[in-house]
Amino acid sequence: MGKQHCCEMMTENVNKECDIHIDKYDCPDMLISYHETYDEYGLIIHDGGASNIHIDYCPWCATKLPESKR
Repeated sequence: MGKQHCCEMMTENVNKECDIHIDKYDCPDMLISYHETYDEYGLIIHDGGASNIHIDYCPWCATKLPESKR
């Protein structure tokens, strides 16, 4: 089990794995990206690349997420 995040839904979505797609950005069921190095979260944009939109609050529990370490 990976890092515990702000709520059960965030933890579940960050740690989710796909049996079909190797890259989470290829899987339409993957919603959240988490970059451990920078401690930042994003909503995955399924546009064929590895894009995401940085988020400051959890979409499920509305907890303020940590400031990016960039």
